[in-house]
This record gives sequence, structure tokens and C-alpha cells, in this order.
Amino acid sequence: MFDKILIANRGEIALRVLRACKELGIATVAVHSTADANAMHVRLADESVCIGPPPAKDSYLNVPALLAACEITGADAVHPGYGFLSENARFAEILAEHNLHFIGPKAEHIRTMGDKIEAKKTAKRLGIPVVPGSDGGVGPGDDAMAIAKKIGFPVLVKAAAGGGGRGMKVAQTEGDLALALSTASNEAKAAFGDGAVYLEKYLGKPRHIEVQVLGDGRGGAIHLGERDCSLQRRHQKVWEEGPSPIINAAARAKIGETCAKAMREMQYLGVGTIEFLYEDGEFYFIEMNTRIQVEHPVTEMITGIDLVIEQIRVAAGGDLPCKQSDIVINGHAIECRVNAENPVNFRPSPGKIMQYHPPAGLGVRIDSAVYQGYVIPPYYDSLVGKLIVHGKTRGECLMRLRRALDEMVVDGVETTLPLFRALVREPNIIDGDYHIHWLEQYLARGDTNAH
Repeated sequence: MFDKILIANRGEIALRVLRACKELGIATVAVHSTADANAMHVRLADESVCIGPPPAKDSYLNVPALLAACEITGADAVHPGYGFLSENARFAEILAEHNLHFIGPKAEHIRTMGDKIEAKKTAKRLGIPVVPGSDGGVGPGDDAMAIAKKIGFPVLVKAAAGGGGRGMKVAQTEGDLALALSTASNEAKAAFGDGAVYLEKYLGKPRHIEVQVLGDGRGGAIHLGERDCSLQRRHQKVWEEGPSPIINAAARAKIGETCAKAMREMQYLGVGTIEFLYEDGEFYFIEMNTRIQVEHPVTEMITGIDLVIEQIRVAAGGDLPCKQSDIVINGHAIECRVNAENPVNFRPSPGKIMQYHPPAGLGVRIDSAVYQGYVIPPYYDSLVGKLIVHGKTRGECLMRLRRALDEMVVDGVETTLPLFRALVREPNIIDGDYHIHWLEQYLARGDTNAH
């Protein structure tokens, strides 16, 4: 096992990793920008190192500063959390070159799955069902129209690199294709430094279903069920739940085993999430995230397995926590991402939290790094915290979530709490009848009470 882990992140995920380290008896090093000097993970870590000014490129993405912090403190491993350097294959390689362990997958797997075209080819080779689309990138010189006609309109033009909805355009008809290709390519070039795009079949009302996997890097791998992340705005997840209200046990076992088998063949190491669109009983691979997910607590609540602890254990050469047959889905869990944003227009609302009261009680969990008096800086994401609730049934879970949302107080900044209080009372949500476009259509109608 590792002696000391440097946590190369901030906010709630840094605190989440720190807690796992403490439970394993591992010493911790917090790194922080000058803007995060008073952050909770900095206060609770065994040691802390300031690695630069507020901009992420000068601090949390500053690899030489992170290496220096490891050297100063004697850390022997680095946990990247999510975001920042968590899916940077070169960072993993640099750590290895300095005899430091990267708590995450092998660099080759990060690189393969970070390129969406390569990821799709790999998924196809491993027997994972994929969305019909181009075999590789399409450029101005290629016969994109012939490929699009073969797939069938509407088609989705997607950036090969990056994510978060950037470099993604829909061409509803043949007349839309040229503009969608150029716009998506330009966006991708500006956002990711790579203008490569590819084509996929555009699905009308799919669900976004993701399967959690865990591998030991030696050919052992298990899946831990699925999460339904269909409530999204601008391709950003807002509400996640597990198990999905529309996936039955047979479908869960089939797609789960398909994913686990693929990970065994890859000799995948650590946690990962294989994401699908699901429509008319069919799963279509879209991407794989080679890191811990924001919504990992949903899976923890329904399986009882601490994913961050297991991520650290397998990175240190440990075995999987159990066999596939030991995994039992228990009850239902829902996570709401509470952001410091206006609940109607989603404009960021950084500032000082004047009052903070997290909800509590049986089956209620808050993953947050804020406290009363904490100042949410304007330089990073606006996540206040994640409210996760668990119940024996989905109905019980929804009622518990309603109670917890009404109990939660965050004053001093605007938050998305009013939106969630409205959503948890929506008939479609209560019935589990929604898809990836539902939330944006709901917001566009303006009939929310999130004012």
C-alpha cells in the first residue's frame, strides 16, 4: 500500500479522496492555489503545498509544481480526482518517470479512450455495441455526405477530442451538414487544439446509461451496475440515479458482463465508466471515462462498495474487493449536483456562503467541501456539493430527496436548489419517463417553479 498520497485536485473530490486515504491509514498531501488556501481539504490534510496562483493552468494543471510538491513532501502516489489531469496520459507517464504512482488506469488506456474515434474502434473490437457512424474522422476532402446518407439523417457531428458538449452539432438534413461540420471542427480546434470530427447517428429520445467498472490491471474486472444520467443541460449531467428506472435485471446483467469482459481483455486498471445511449432496447457506446466520476456516490449507495478506496487498493497492486456474483444492487439512489448558479439562466454565482445547513437523516449523504463563511471562487467549476439520497425503492428515494432538498440551506449565493425542488415534483420525473433532451425542453417551456 502507498505511504503518502498527494491529491492533485480541489473541492469536494479532493475531500472525498482525503477521507478514503484516512480510512486506509494513508498520509495525505493537499495542494492548492492561492484562491483555495482556506479550502476544507487543505485544512484536513496532513500536509499542504501551495502550487500557484488561481488560474488552473498555473496551479492544478502545473505539472512541474505538482512534481515539486511530491518531492518536498515525500509522496509516493498521486490521486488526480476528476477533471484537471485525471485523464492526461502524459501526466501518468511523467509520474512513472519520477518513480511516482498514478492512481488511475494505464497511460495507454487513458490515451486510447481519450480519443473518441479510437475509443469507438476499441469498443467495437471488444464486442461493445456502438452507435452507427463513420469509421474515423471526416474532413472537407472526405465524402461526408455519402457517409451521412449511409448512417441516415439526422446525424451528429462530434469532436474526436474533448467533451462537455463542445464541438458537437446536429445536422437534421443534407442541407445542414456542411455548416455543422465546419462549426463543430472550429469549436473543437478552439477548445481542444484538435479540429478532427466524426459522424454518428443522431438518436431522437435516448437515455444516457453508464456502466461502472473496476479492474485489477491483471485481467480481473467486475461491473457494479448502471447509472441513469439522462437529465442533462448542454450535455452536462444534472441529476443521476441508479439503477435506471427503465433497465431490467436481464438487460443490466447482459450489458454489465459485456463491459466487464471487455475490461478483462484490456487488462484495465482502476475504476472506469462506459457510457451508452439507450433507445428501443438497444445500447450504443458513446465514450469511456477513465477516472472516478462525479456521480460515483450513486453506485456506492446501491452496492455498499467504496469506489475510491478500491481505486487506491488496485492501484497499489491489490485484488478486487469481491467476485461479480457477490455484487447485489440494493435499493435506489439519486444524486443532485447543487451548483452556485442561477437556477433559471445558470449564470455562475460565486461569492461568500452566509448560511449553510446540509440535510441529514437516514439515507442522506452530502459530498461537499463548503462551509458557512466559505467563499466560492470564480476561477473553477461552481459545484457547491452533491446531495445523494438512498431508499429501499425509487418511490421512497424520491420522497426522501424531496424532504432533503426542502431541508437544505445555502444562502449568500444563488444555487440550483429551486430547480431540483421543482424537478422532484414533476410527474415525468416521478414516473421515470424522461430522456436526454427532456430537461432542456422543460427549461425552454419556462414552466418551472425554479424562480
